[in-house]
Amino acid sequence: MFEGFQRRKIEVDGATINCVYGGQGDPVLLLHGYPQTLSEWAKLAPLLAEQHTVVCADLRGYGDSSKPVGAADHSNYSFRAMAADQVSLMRTLGHERFHVVGHDRGGRVSHRMALDWPDQVRSLSVLDLVPTHALYNQTNRKLAATYWQWYFLPLPTPFPERLIGADPDYYFENCLVSVGGKGLDSFDADMLAEYRRCWRDPAMIHASCCDYRAGASVDLAHDEADLHVKLDCPVFALWGADGLMCKLMDIEAAWRARCANLRVDQVPGGHWFPEHAAAQTAAKLIEFFRSNG
Repeated sequence: MFEGFQRRKIEVDGATINCVYGGQGDPVLLLHGYPQTLSEWAKLAPLLAEQHTVVCADLRGYGDSSKPVGAADHSNYSFRAMAADQVSLMRTLGHERFHVVGHDRGGRVSHRMALDWPDQVRSLSVLDLVPTHALYNQTNRKLAATYWQWYFLPLPTPFPERLIGADPDYYFENCLVSVGGKGLDSFDADMLAEYRRCWRDPAMIHASCCDYRAGASVDLAHDEADLHVKLDCPVFALWGADGLMCKLMDIEAAWRARCANLRVDQVPGGHWFPEHAAAQTAAKLIEFFRSNG
């Protein structure tokens, strides 16, 4: 995977961030979702790298990035802390201003980045999500039953960690299938093997729970403080036409409430469309970057 890309681990404040990078042109940062790693972009990144310098990074707590023990207030796994990691990483690589693309949890980190570091974020692309505040505060029985992990993972340690740790493959593979609309055979074998290697690590299980604990506490506090702020940068909300998110939430309305300059579109597939529809996704992102160059 990532043939022609370089791999590096970079020290930031409180963490070590694993990344791969390659290509030439305006820089683009790609941030993965849960329960994945930077390997999520293995099909899409080379397509973007034909016209851009592409950086794919493991979020703090995931993949081969470091996994500090969760703090009592969960702040070291907040989207603010994760966004700061990535801004520092890009600066170390020589990129002060860049496009950022985030899928799932990576999209939430990217949204916080655009709020906290507007001078660094050239454009924001959020793939198959609504803002965290909207998801928690506009929920209903069907939404809660579909995205039950949002209420299970924040439970106090070590309860979710022990249940997941009893059979990580069973739990995480269920996550992939239940919201993706396709079986495990739809995932690239090498990418799936990499996900399994990483999610079998007890430290990753703990870190991912801390991520969701922060999402249900400190991240909501940060979001509530910024509800009056509309992003000025160009924002692209892209989702899977056959996915659950667009059926349960009005994605366009949720982002229009938080953005001054919004574009929306969809591609075939469910939640994992960056993998399953990589070519279509890359084409739409490249056109968006070109129009906001």
